[in-house]
Amino acid sequence: MKALTRATAAATALAALLALTACSSKAENDDGDKGDMGAGGVKTGDGVTAETIDLGVLTDMTGVYATLGKSVTQAQQLYVEQTNAGGGICGRKLKLTVRDHAYDPQKAVAAYTELEPKVLGFAQFIGSPFVAAVEQRVDGNKGLVLPQAWSANLLGSPYVRVVGSTYDLETINAIDFLMKEKGLKKGDKLGHVYFEGDYGENALKGSQHMAEEAGLTVVEQKIKPTDNDMTAQVSALKKAGVKAVVISAGPRQAASLVGVAAAGSFDVPVIGNNSAFAPQLLATQSGPALMKNYYVASPTLPIGADTAAAKKLVADYKKAHPEDSLDNGVVAGWTAASVFGEALKKACAEKDLTREGVGKALLTIDDFDAGFGVPQDFTDPKAPSSKESVILQPDKKATGGMKVVQQPGAADAATNYTTGG
Repeated sequence: MKALTRATAAATALAALLALTACSSKAENDDGDKGDMGAGGVKTGDGVTAETIDLGVLTDMTGVYATLGKSVTQAQQLYVEQTNAGGGICGRKLKLTVRDHAYDPQKAVAAYTELEPKVLGFAQFIGSPFVAAVEQRVDGNKGLVLPQAWSANLLGSPYVRVVGSTYDLETINAIDFLMKEKGLKKGDKLGHVYFEGDYGENALKGSQHMAEEAGLTVVEQKIKPTDNDMTAQVSALKKAGVKAVVISAGPRQAASLVGVAAAGSFDVPVIGNNSAFAPQLLATQSGPALMKNYYVASPTLPIGADTAAAKKLVADYKKAHPEDSLDNGVVAGWTAASVFGEALKKACAEKDLTREGVGKALLTIDDFDAGFGVPQDFTDPKAPSSKESVILQPDKKATGGMKVVQQPGAADAATNYTTGG
């Protein structure tokens, strides 16, 4: 409960931090990229020497999203180890400098302030509110940030780039699945249980758009991260006569919602955003109900996907971390590290490993797949790198606890949607 309270307190603390960070920009680091000519005639700057390329990691290893942070970080460390074993990039070894902000806003901003002058960019930054708090500084410093967050509010910066579909698009794709495969139809009521704040409210935009497009009525249930018992929400949705439910919250809330619904004979399909599931839920009393009536929209295929890249990552990760469970945080971490690596390779080919050079290189990547089924296009900073989603279903027999029930794709409503609109 204390950990969840920190997530709520983060929003309050950010109000003060925003005023502080708005006053801080490249002025405190006027030298910027020095543009030195390094080994091989490659232009270099912050975080790059003749021997190393240093990338920052701002993660949560001990707070609300500790499980996610651990998986993402270990996957990125594995990418670095394998890349370095193969000779590195541009004749240089990759290095990760990791800071645990414990999902605390002050620690997150302080860690960014500490590492920013020392690293080329950030392969990980968990917490969209924290990324938003320093986004103005990121634009001034020009150090690429690949956040593990999918809010459309992060779009627009050439240096803060969302990897995969944003929550609003993901929700549109989720509802499209409910209509095509689970009996939801025009004229029906759709329940939407969502966290107050950036994540849940961006997802709600997707359901509101889809409702307008498809002739649905959305029955909203706003909750807080500290609301773990969904009995009241299930009662309200059942009374309203909804035919399906979207949940944009955490794994704990999803398990409660599905479990309470099953106990009350409220037999409707429930689908969550990618942040609303953890495989550990399958060992709880809600496990059977989750496997029957719960689905998840994901920006990529799961860790247990039937692809060569997924199978290799599973084997390599298990070898490196035999005591740790597999989840889609491994995919998110590996994908972000792979994207950053691809940008570094392209920047090297242009002989420009400065921050600006890497940012320009990313803008040339228009069809990159790290092996999990969804091509990523980074040519437009105002758009997410993909509008596609994969629909997954919990399955305790599957590697990582999720199986694919609908392959990657984008609904017509998502394809025609202006993200964040």
